[in-house]
Amino acid sequence: MGDSVWVGVRERVQALGGVGAGDRVFGGLGHKFFLEDPLTAAQLADLEACMGVTLPEEYRGFLRHVGAGGAGPSYGVFPVRLVQGRWRWEGDGADLADLSRLAEPFPREGADPEAVRELLAEQPEEEDFEEIEDFDDAMEAWDERWETVMWSSDRTVGAIVISHIGCAARQWLVISGPERGRIWSDNRVDDEDLSPLLDEHGEPVTFAGWFLTWLHEAERQSASVSAGD
Repeated sequence: MGDSVWVGVRERVQALGGVGAGDRVFGGLGHKFFLEDPLTAAQLADLEACMGVTLPEEYRGFLRHVGAGGAGPSYGVFPVRLVQGRWRWEGDGADLADLSRLAEPFPREGADPEAVRELLAEQPEEEDFEEIEDFDDAMEAWDERWETVMWSSDRTVGAIVISHIGCAARQWLVISGPERGRIWSDNRVDDEDLSPLLDEHGEPVTFAGWFLTWLHEAERQSASVSAGD
């Protein structure tokens, strides 16, 4: 899939803002269908040199021809910006990504399912404690164990947080490894493991599919509401 997939996409997004689709599309009131300026070829080269990786092709095309971030699925695509001489992605949870390890393969195997099940079974229950202070101490100790299993930065090397979908749930774009270019869901806040985002046919969703599916649906929602006005 070449850069041609992005032809006219920036204009389509901006058109949604022009017709006031913000209150019809989830997240639209937040990003207002605004897009950052696209990166120049020199800026993209500098970004990749600083990160020590070549970004996935579909995402590179988006950055060059659509924008460096802004409007998109859920609350939008996290923008990448040059701040005080250093490139970084900005957004709710963007700092979860270790930008110094983007060249390492993303570990798609996730957490050990058996370890997760055992740990969840051992989660303290308040009714098992006579004193609330004892329960709080037990929960604090359990949380430390849980974070070691589920929230270790080793589990998300080779990926960046690309979007926030609400209530501390996020989506990642894999930069390196066998899952390169694909979107992964992160709902660990609800005790669910990282998992690949799949389409209606059970196929992995790539960056372009993720963004363009959102755009098509946003246009459909805007048109259907307008037709009913």
